[in-house]
Amino acid sequence: HVHLVESGGGLVQAGGSLRLSCAHSGRRFSTTTMGWFRQAPGKEREFVAAISWILDNTVYADSVKGRFTISRDNPKNTLYLQMNDLKVDDTAVYYCTASQGTLSIVAAEYDNWGQGNQVAVSS
Repeated sequence: HVHLVESGGGLVQAGGSLRLSCAHSGRRFSTTTMGWFRQAPGKEREFVAAISWILDNTVYADSVKGRFTISRDNPKNTLYLQMNDLKVDDTAVYYCTASQGTLSIVAAEYDNWGQGNQVAVSS
């Protein structure tokens, strides 16, 4: 069973930056598609970004494109989400997730989820 632990969230002013990290406990991190989703109060969970294990291909939600960067460090079994120019609408609990499938923006195609990490952006 894969265990995912997020860290790096917190409170930041609009326009600021945060970097989320996700530690992957399994032995297959280097061949696992990884992603970030988020859920704001009263809203459904939504896709943020994902990165494949093949050629590190990436995909982003339109709302974060150009501001967020997803990356991975395979020797450290760690996934990152660099978030710049944060907006109040980015406030949410952010979830790290893993899939043995191909790159996807669909939550149901991910098999393992972290516990979530709160990001709050103030105006």
